[in-house]
Amino acid sequence: MKILDRYIIKTFFGPFLFIFSVLFFIFIVNIIWIQMSQFMGKGLSVFEIIKLLFYMGVSVVSMVLPLTILLASIMAFGDLGERYELAAMKAAGISLTRVMLPLFILNIILSVVLFFFQNNITPDFQRKAKNMLYNVAATKPALNFTPGQFIHQIPTYAVKFDEISGENGSFLKGIYIHKSANIFENQQAIVAKNGQFAPPEDKNFLKLKLYDGYIYEDDFRNKEFRERLKQPNQSVKFDTLVLHFDISELIDKALRKEQITDDYRFKSYAELNESIVEKRKENTEVMKGLSSSLVSNANGYIYSIENTPKSTSKAEQQYKLDTIKKQKKLDALLMAYNKVETQINDLEIKKGEIEGVVKQHNKMIMHQQRILSYSFTCIIFFLIGASLGSIIRKGGMGVPVVVSVVIFIIFHTMNLTVENIAWKGQMNPYLAAWLPNMILFPFSIWLTVKALTDSQLFDIEKYKVLLKPILSKFQKKKEHARYQ
Repeated sequence: MKILDRYIIKTFFGPFLFIFSVLFFIFIVNIIWIQMSQFMGKGLSVFEIIKLLFYMGVSVVSMVLPLTILLASIMAFGDLGERYELAAMKAAGISLTRVMLPLFILNIILSVVLFFFQNNITPDFQRKAKNMLYNVAATKPALNFTPGQFIHQIPTYAVKFDEISGENGSFLKGIYIHKSANIFENQQAIVAKNGQFAPPEDKNFLKLKLYDGYIYEDDFRNKEFRERLKQPNQSVKFDTLVLHFDISELIDKALRKEQITDDYRFKSYAELNESIVEKRKENTEVMKGLSSSLVSNANGYIYSIENTPKSTSKAEQQYKLDTIKKQKKLDALLMAYNKVETQINDLEIKKGEIEGVVKQHNKMIMHQQRILSYSFTCIIFFLIGASLGSIIRKGGMGVPVVVSVVIFIIFHTMNLTVENIAWKGQMNPYLAAWLPNMILFPFSIWLTVKALTDSQLFDIEKYKVLLKPILSKFQKKKEHARYQ
């Protein structure tokens, strides 16, 4: 490697490492905001939260790396141009192609690394994140006790604590528990001065010890209204009371939400190929079932033509609608209307099922193709960044950041747009995954050609000259022009 190549790579790697760290941090903060509700009220330690965020944050590398390459390329070549180092290299007979060559090779290597990273590492980390969320849901149900507020997360109970203290929030003061019941059941309320959470013998139960309190209960069950009026209020004072709240329903709900399935995001490119082939066979069977169901519902029932004896007599008209009596005519029309309504509703249901099948299939294909397409995005972004940097000739965090953000927003918007269209089945998923690259690649080639030919693409004076005939028509004539 020549001294010049080492110098160019060094100029690129300084901004690259800094920008990658900053962007990775920004994307992680975004994940924190989105996933905050899953962490709250589950008693996770700082280490567990950091570990979970790291597992989930690995998936953002596929978006961070292309943007980092784009911004670092603009900054590196902008710095070289601003310090007139590019001009010195060209004066020494070194072409821009030769200057870009070491970084182009480096970015090809980064693209290959990104492919293997997405193919082999990201699926494993996403699986670990999903497993961790599953374990959190199983061992730490979402009970978020806020002092001074009633919570209704425990089935059939409303609970309020005035104060919550202790390392794990296990010590309580000012406890009020109300059992939610209808007017035909016993009404019960429990008030206690102090209490604490205790380790339960069964994870499906929440164990609570109460001290120095009262149980208020009205015995209303199976009694008429008059008897209830005569029923006195009952109160029982206790020194210690142990309650077990059944939270199995809450845990089951969390487990169903976080249940680990055969997620396509856990698979490599080759494994997704096999899954797509299997999915297509399953979808074919599903579509056959839906079509036969629709035909069956439309006809009411299906006759077997092979088993039905052929009739030699001509078909005769059974009834004329105008000759039927008014009530029977209305009944016939109502039956026809109900059948049409049933068919319309059935079509809507089947349409939703078909859309779900198409969406899942297209999601799988787009995820597979993006493992490869994002690697090509890195090369395209390098060509755009290097060309823009050599044309603009501005380094630092000013113009390069603005230009990079605009280009990335355009790319990301195209990605989201084609993704939504493909999910609806209105675009081929293979085309949707590659379309942003197909649009930006010609643009990157055009910019590269402009940079190699020293085009004054961003020269403001050049555009002023072109627009001068048009702008002159809107300019006010100078005062002395009339005397000339």
